[in-house]
Amino acid sequence: MAATQSTMLELGTPAPDFRLVSFDGRETSLDDFRDASGLVIAFICNHCPFVKHIRNEFARFARDYRPKGIAVIAINSNDILAYPADGPEGMAAEARSAGYTFPYLLDETQAVAKAYRAACTPDLFLFDQARKLVYRGQFDDSRPGKGEPTGADLRAACDALLSGAPVSTHQKPSIGCSIKWKASAAH
Repeated sequence: MAATQSTMLELGTPAPDFRLVSFDGRETSLDDFRDASGLVIAFICNHCPFVKHIRNEFARFARDYRPKGIAVIAINSNDILAYPADGPEGMAAEARSAGYTFPYLLDETQAVAKAYRAACTPDLFLFDQARKLVYRGQFDDSRPGKGEPTGADLRAACDALLSGAPVSTHQKPSIGCSIKWKASAAH
């Protein structure tokens, strides 16, 4: 299983704006979450073993933190022509199966992944209320076949943000499958 690391976008970077459509046709934009204390943007897909490893715990994380003021969005930027299982039908099945209660959006042009410098699935970003990047990196230290996912790293960052404490800058890159770029898309 070849693994790709996240690019570790510079902390303090403003969240790039976007307007995407979910698998069920609902449009979502960055501005829709302006009242949230924090915003997690997760680049995921349906078939990656690294995403499959954390998906149930990630769904639980989203349910745990929504009442605390942390919004969650997942974005699938894979080339759906080359990977049809990552298309809207597969996304709908994945959202049902994993219990996702957050928008799962399709970045068909891959422009949003490029704007965020996303490189792998999962690639996780936490922005504060001013939409400045305070965390980017791994969900936790577990990997497929090694440990049970807890979301310890992302939970610690969210807890610090919510308490008003500084988020630790000691952050480990996420590791996962590479985003499946379109042949014509230079990233």
